[in-house]
Amino acid sequence: MVIEAPYYHQTHQESEVFLQTFQNRMPLLLKGPTGSGKSRFVEYMAHTTGQKLITISCHEETSSTDLIGRFIIKGAETIWIDGPLTTAVREGAILYLDEVAEARPDVIVAIHSLTDHRRELFIDKLGETVKAHKNFMLIASFNPGYQRGFKELKPSTRQRFVALSFGYPTAKIETEILVNETGVEQDIAKKLVAIGGKIRNLTELGLTETVSTRLLVDAAKLIQSGLPKRLACHVAIVEPLSDDTQTIESMKDLVDLMI
Repeated sequence: MVIEAPYYHQTHQESEVFLQTFQNRMPLLLKGPTGSGKSRFVEYMAHTTGQKLITISCHEETSSTDLIGRFIIKGAETIWIDGPLTTAVREGAILYLDEVAEARPDVIVAIHSLTDHRRELFIDKLGETVKAHKNFMLIASFNPGYQRGFKELKPSTRQRFVALSFGYPTAKIETEILVNETGVEQDIAKKLVAIGGKIRNLTELGLTETVSTRLLVDAAKLIQSGLPKRLACHVAIVEPLSDDTQTIESMKDLVDLMI
């Protein structure tokens, strides 16, 4: 069975950077806003290189134990179960820590020895040090705009990674993405992209997050499946961005004018 490659439109030379980073056994940090293509890029490159991909969506309760492994009771015995990080290190998979800054500080401590020349993982509970498989690659992502002033990666941690910045694509490329992802008509895709661009420029709205390409894709999918265009934009673009009634109404009025 042939697995189709995830659709990804390169905007700079990120594929080349990935391949060289992988070849040199270096960790990679992806920086950028929500829905700007970081996770899709990792999926695409894992498929391109033929590597197994293990993704962890980090949150405030994600601990080093969750990643490394733990002892569990099975019947009358206590056995050790490798966590996803240990599995990736042993087998040579790509481990993707999505929104790594959200995780507990002990996660950063646990991966330090994997991000320098040692490329090894110390499992304290087993008293074992595991040398990383030659094909193991550590990738982490975070959203600098969202994390600023809340949870940030320390400079000493950031400097252990090669880093790539992701932003929203140009209108032309974003239109192509919508058409390829959803099959929506190009004229409608252009209007959705214009709506996204307009809202992104309305800084006075004070949105914590702005319109991502992901939200535009969701709106296009709903339109393509038969939902009225304005309603699709209201529920897929406007409502996820805010709970403030006045802000929502302002964005809905804008959408109604543009589509």
